[in-house]
Amino acid sequence: MRVITFNTQGIEQAADNGFFDWMVQQDADVVCLQDLRAKEYQLDADRFHPEGYEAYFFDAFEDGFSGVAIYTREIPKAIMTGLGFEQCDFHGRFIQADFDKVSVASWSMPSGLKSDEAQAEKEEYMDLLAGHLTKTLRKRREFIFCGPLHIAHKPVDLSNWYVNQSVSGFLPHEREWMADIFDEMGYVDAFRQVNHADHQYTWWPEYNRARELNEGARLDYQITTANLRKTIKSARIYREKAFSAHAPVIIDYDI
Repeated sequence: MRVITFNTQGIEQAADNGFFDWMVQQDADVVCLQDLRAKEYQLDADRFHPEGYEAYFFDAFEDGFSGVAIYTREIPKAIMTGLGFEQCDFHGRFIQADFDKVSVASWSMPSGLKSDEAQAEKEEYMDLLAGHLTKTLRKRREFIFCGPLHIAHKPVDLSNWYVNQSVSGFLPHEREWMADIFDEMGYVDAFRQVNHADHQYTWWPEYNRARELNEGARLDYQITTANLRKTIKSARIYREKAFSAHAPVIIDYDI
């Protein structure tokens, strides 16, 4: 089972940059997209519905903002949207597809870079999302959660990490939150389970030559329940062509 996650930063812009042409060549079973900045009714064109895939969307209430989607070859047994709290549901930040053996979710967390208020909103969201992950551990099925958390977990996941310790996305308590998910709850960072290379980033700031110089951060994750650890076979980040400031993360599972 091949799963791809990608923060589009605008699905129409990503399509203009060739994302869907690339996607159909990847032999993916499930593709999770975030930050669509468009509503489902605006995405009727064929280019947003590649042959062989079913598409499911969860819109933000506000126009031109957020939104998530799942593209899948197999029709899911069920689709779930939202997590029951306003910061998620009002902004269209969670959709989940249930299959026979596993559920795959496309999610996103707000960034805290813009202001202190944005950081406070992010931290409230972190607390609420941790509550959902705790409840998920009681369910009798396996899960893959895909999307941007806007946190670099460890120094290896961020260029120039030493000077960024007071910046949103690498704050000590944000990294502790990530450690709680992986160490205390037992979830798995699927990418790092099989790929331990340095300089593996999924996002680059939009200043001059950041992507070319590979000065970025690994902000986009596939996080699995513990029983899927041994099914993770390979993981890579596609950066040969830029579809947005983020890059797709491709992981193969023996499922």
